[in-house]
Amino acid sequence: MTLLSITDLTARYGDFQALFGVDIQLEPGETIAIIGANGAGKTTLMRAITGIVPPSGGSIRLQDRDLTRAPAPEILKAGIAMVPEGRRLFPSLTVEENLLIGGQKRQGNGFWTLARIHELFPILAERRHSPATALSGGQQQMVAIGRALMSNPEVLLCDELSLGLAPVVIKEIYASFPMIRQSGTAIIVVEQDIGQAMKVADRLYCMMEGRITLSGRPGDLSREAIHDAYFGVSHA
Repeated sequence: MTLLSITDLTARYGDFQALFGVDIQLEPGETIAIIGANGAGKTTLMRAITGIVPPSGGSIRLQDRDLTRAPAPEILKAGIAMVPEGRRLFPSLTVEENLLIGGQKRQGNGFWTLARIHELFPILAERRHSPATALSGGQQQMVAIGRALMSNPEVLLCDELSLGLAPVVIKEIYASFPMIRQSGTAIIVVEQDIGQAMKVADRLYCMMEGRITLSGRPGDLSREAIHDAYFGVSHA
């Protein structure tokens, strides 16, 4: 059974239509990457999946459950958690307190506990009593990932994980993906870095102006096809 099914999804900001008939399928244990330039609709798609932006049409189903019109807290409780662009940590709380907040909507006695987050990112155990915003950008991203995992989601949405981070830090963060997948969590990652997206994804979706312009397995897609879909180049 498909884990997450997004069908003919549309979304609007007032009179402005941001998504046009988006179709995406996520299978259990899979990682898919969504690429596209700024303004392509990637973040709007993430916000629509999590209920922050109510869809104006289409459907979002988690297995057999329709979440299309569900409010954001219900979607989180159902098993979809997001690592937002910019991390959005609570500056007045410590690293550990930020992580524990993520566990307040825990789905039963799942895999992810504070100890497992510390196993995934050992630096967070060392810095557990530090204010979250006193950490480096990469370490803050680890806190944001850990906070989302503490709810034991079936689907983890990661919006622009590598934005503003050094290559060595990006590599360290993406090295956490195998353990996350082994826990039973599927991943959707929004990424502007095409090369990085192709390294981690089982399947790739390219967006432009609110539409899916290309999809497939990275090994089946040529660099030229991805470039053309990314920038809207036509050879007709």
